[in-house]
Order: sequence, then C-alpha cells, then structure tokens
Amino acid sequence: MSDEKALPCLSGKKLVKVFGNNKTKTVAVDHVDFEFHKGEVISIVGESGSGKTTLSKMLLGLSSVTEGEIYFDGKLRDISSSKKRREYWKGIQAVFQDPFASYNIFYKIDSVLLDCINMRGKKHLSKEEKNELMTEACSFVNLKFEELTNKYPFELSGGQMQRLMIARVFLLKPQILIADEPTSMVDACSRATILDMLLKLRNENNMTIIFITHDIGLAYYISDVVYIMEHGKFVEHGATDEVILHPKEAYTKRLLSDVPRISKKWEF
Repeated sequence: MSDEKALPCLSGKKLVKVFGNNKTKTVAVDHVDFEFHKGEVISIVGESGSGKTTLSKMLLGLSSVTEGEIYFDGKLRDISSSKKRREYWKGIQAVFQDPFASYNIFYKIDSVLLDCINMRGKKHLSKEEKNELMTEACSFVNLKFEELTNKYPFELSGGQMQRLMIARVFLLKPQILIADEPTSMVDACSRATILDMLLKLRNENNMTIIFITHDIGLAYYISDVVYIMEHGKFVEHGATDEVILHPKEAYTKRLLSDVPRISKKWEF
C-alpha cells in the first residue's frame, strides 16, 4: 500500500454533535470515528434521523462540532476564519439533495460556472478560454453549454440542475466530494445517470466521494466502503461486499430487507 493510500484524506476522531440544552438535548452524532482514503467511494447509510446528514454538514464546516476533531490531509482542520474556510472548500465540495435549493435563482447558469473557474484561480483566462472550460464541464454531464447560456436555474429540470452541480464539481476539482442524497429528487433514469457521472468523476480525478444515502441498494452499486449509521453511531462498516453480503448487525439486515427484489430467489 502506498503512503498516499495509507494516509487518510479525511478522518474524524470521537465526533459529537449535540443540539439543544440539557433539558431538550438531542445527540445527533455520537462519538464517531472514521478514516476515508483518496480515491474511495464511501457510502454512509442510515434511515432518516440517523445523523448522516448532520455528519456531512460537520465535515463541510456548515455545522459546528460539539466535541472531537476533523483531520484533512492528516492535519487538524482549521476553519476559524472566512479565509481558511474558503481554502478548505477548495478541497471539499458537495452535491445536495435538493438541486432547486442549491442555486441562487437570480444568477444565470454561465455566471454560476464562471464563479467556479474564478474560484480555481483562473480569472486571468480569456473569455474564449473560460467558455471552453464551461463547454467541457457541461459536456461531461451530457449538457450543451450553448443551450444553457443566459438561462436561469428555474428554467431547467431537476435532473439538469443536479447534473450542473456535478459540472461545478468538474470545474472545481476538489479532493473530496460529499454527495448527500443526490438522486432522491430525480426520476429513475436520471438517478442512474447521476450515479455513473459520480463514478466517472472519481475514476478520472482520483476523487474521494462520500455518498450519503438511506438506500443501501444504491450504496451497493456505487461504493467501495460502507458505513452503517443508526442513532448517531456507526454500528457496522467495512468493504461493501463484506457488509452487504455478510451483514453482522440486525440494523444492517433490516435495511437490506427493505431493498426491492426482482425475484424471491435473488438475495444479496
């Protein structure tokens, strides 16, 4: 195993997130530990309320950490100032569940993509060069940039908007992508397309993808490693085939029992 593979690109030590006060305290994330490595697709699977989205917000720096530490590239994460947060977000980005909430409705599509180019320190490029980059990014997600120019987000479908979120990631090229239920608000055809695009991003950029889902069937399709989350804790984790084909915990088995079977003879 190479040193690059051995060193986690993102890790957490005894992470805790508590909402409320002593009288109405809710522990959303309860002393979790993890190590995510470069180039892996890691699925965090759990039912609604299990704490998986809260954890993803903590990793992104969108929710504070009550206790514990997060390490990025082996160093204790520091997002104590807006400058440090911006620097951190160059390395970690997200695709969220609701594509309609991910855009400012007053900004046109080309403006959104231009912001990504500028964020990567490419303000000096000519207009033609920036258009080439935006065209390439749209092509990556099977969209035509010339058909999107001067359009606002509300003029597109949910599937198109979610693919544009992936185009943003293509332009930004972060080390880590957190995909929080990215397929839950699109149709079945778009769902498969988005999953394949995420895998293509990983394969072409050696990107680490943290895939948040309630659907253990999707986790089986996309991930190398699976973490099962229940009541704020990781109750089981390991290589995808090991966890899903040979589950040890009753909660994992229950999640698997909810996966639709195309035949009574078909089992994980």
